[in-house]
Amino acid sequence: MTQTATFADTFRRDWLAQPRADILAGIVVALALIPEAIGFALIAGVDPSVGLYASVAIAMVIAFTGGRPGMISAATAAVAVVVIPLVRDHGVEYLFAATILMGIFQGIAAILRLNLLMQFVSRSVITGFVNALAILIFMAQLPQLLPGNEGVGPWTWAMVALGLGIIYGFPRITKVVPSPLVAIVLLTAAAIYWGLPVNNVAGAGELPSGLPSFAIPDVPLTWETLKIIAPYSATMAAVGLLESFLTAQIVDDMTHTDSNKQREGAGQGIANIVAAFFGGMGGCAMIGQSVINVASGGRGRLSTFTAGAFLLFLLTVLGPYVGQVPMPALVAVMIMVSIGTFSWNSIPNLRRHPASSSIVMLATVVVVVWTHDLAMGVLVGVLLSGIFFAQKVKNLFTVERVRRPHSAVYIVTGEIFFASVEKFQDMLGPESQYEDAAHNVVVDVSKAHFWDISAIGALEKVVERMRRNGRHTRVVGLNKASADLFDKYALEDRTGLELGLAPH
Repeated sequence: MTQTATFADTFRRDWLAQPRADILAGIVVALALIPEAIGFALIAGVDPSVGLYASVAIAMVIAFTGGRPGMISAATAAVAVVVIPLVRDHGVEYLFAATILMGIFQGIAAILRLNLLMQFVSRSVITGFVNALAILIFMAQLPQLLPGNEGVGPWTWAMVALGLGIIYGFPRITKVVPSPLVAIVLLTAAAIYWGLPVNNVAGAGELPSGLPSFAIPDVPLTWETLKIIAPYSATMAAVGLLESFLTAQIVDDMTHTDSNKQREGAGQGIANIVAAFFGGMGGCAMIGQSVINVASGGRGRLSTFTAGAFLLFLLTVLGPYVGQVPMPALVAVMIMVSIGTFSWNSIPNLRRHPASSSIVMLATVVVVVWTHDLAMGVLVGVLLSGIFFAQKVKNLFTVERVRRPHSAVYIVTGEIFFASVEKFQDMLGPESQYEDAAHNVVVDVSKAHFWDISAIGALEKVVERMRRNGRHTRVVGLNKASADLFDKYALEDRTGLELGLAPH
């Protein structure tokens, strides 16, 4: 009875808490997905239907399987750029097979709880990721804004400006209907009624007219096929999970709610497998569309499902009308997303935050914008964060020398690891440098912890140096973890070295 009640409560919260707002937000997202999905398919070198069907399948499936209600997943550029060589050299069927394997890898990653690696992504990296993505979203709109490009002119700029005016001004009148949807409808009606000379969705690529059908990828089930697709699948899985987890964290912050990252990883895997069997490419969470959804009032799983279902409705029933949606209307929506995504507080925070945090954030932005590779930017940010953290921690230890009647005691306090070993060795002797040098030396590490083999090696070098200088040396106070590490990795020859375990 309790389980049934819990399931019912969860279902109402995730699906029926605000159906009107979720449905309207999903409709807005569906319209915004069309040019994106077409563009990503063209990047990958496949027919637009492959991107559109992927967006339909992934959005509808992830609504049930995902761990972050209200987040939008579909075909994405991050995955599309990975598969360009695969499609070029082997064809679209190998893309479908690689997408299935991608989903399997993501399921395995969820079982292994690799989502916990997100704990090592600092706030500075996430801020840099968000800012870089906002810049990339805006840059992606430039072909529809720069003079000289086909179909771009005064009418385009006027419609974009009018669209932004509606998006930001309409909520002052009412928030019953999402303002991005109002902007798209009004600008589409104006473009059709007056026949305005602007680009439309149909110009981005041919829209499919039928329902997607189930099909098994037409590839030989051989070891050779696995060797071809496995590297691409592993990369797609890693990039997809990384972007999904980061987007989930951003939506968590926007909605002040938590999400299940492990379930999200498994859900992404299931969604990609289903998409591949219905003629779709791989995908993951989309921060731009997720921000549109949240900004339009979408919070539950119903908004994500509506986005996929309404996109399918648009393609199969309203295709000719959808093709007439002016690109300036969608550009206005994406500019709103770019503005809303960028962390504007990060600019004044450059002066207020520690220099290391600002460097990490800026490096993440630069690498992502320069390479258009979100994974590469995050990797650089995480590595820099680790380096700066190690730099700080390496100084978090002290060595105090205390002279006693029959010995000199070195009291070590803090953390000893690879980055701090040089300073550790410099601070411990040699004992002969002191005027009151003692014959017996005790290194008391009861308040210290040795983290790795570099630290163990440094301790051995200190003791060996003391011994060469004629000092009888003992190390006392090793905690159990440090002692176990020492027993496992220290040199076999411990002549003149006595160890004492810290009392419990």
